[in-house]
Amino acid sequence: MPDEDVPRADRTSPVGKPVIRGDPAITGQTPEEAVQFDPDDPESVALAADTVARFATSSVGDDDHVYVLRGAAACAALVRGVGSYKTAAERTDGAATVSFIRKWARVHDLPREVRLHVARGDIAPTAAKHVARLAGEARFLLAWAVLDADLTVRDVRSIASAVDDDTPIDAALRDHDVHPGHLDVDLPLAAYTELRRQAAAENRTPGSVLADALAAYDPERYD
Repeated sequence: MPDEDVPRADRTSPVGKPVIRGDPAITGQTPEEAVQFDPDDPESVALAADTVARFATSSVGDDDHVYVLRGAAACAALVRGVGSYKTAAERTDGAATVSFIRKWARVHDLPREVRLHVARGDIAPTAAKHVARLAGEARFLLAWAVLDADLTVRDVRSIASAVDDDTPIDAALRDHDVHPGHLDVDLPLAAYTELRRQAAAENRTPGSVLADALAAYDPERYD
């Protein structure tokens, strides 16, 4: 199967598995209520095709995040099940285009940390489509910029397009007055006082102290 016909995945859980959709603390759905799609099961692939067709013709907007994530999962499972975006579109009897399926399959394959914010409503699904156009660290930086800088969907689309045109992600963000790495945080007073004390004593910025603390918290990730 050609590389361009396979959803680019950063997630590690099986395609179509409702890891987030089935978490009642996030969506209110139990694992039993969340629809799971199995790309290796012909009946489940048929269900995915029907779900994609209804998703493509639905008027449901960004407010129903669970519905959108289910549609995205169906897109990803359908592509995996039939082998290509073109065949996946054909299975929907023309209801969904190749472009539609590709965009939403990639949303399903976003890293879990990003999909959590989509499920909670922090990142609009239409913005997540553009985040999903990017790969690697750029995906995270654009997603976090949505949270920290209150970017519009138009902003996210513009930044993703700039990165697609070979603009470095940090430069593309700065062009929209976003400063990657800047974060406003609220700390308990005791933690705030200690952070300021330690930074002053070591002649460092509070940010560098926090960065070291984060590295110590999970050394394998920052090795």
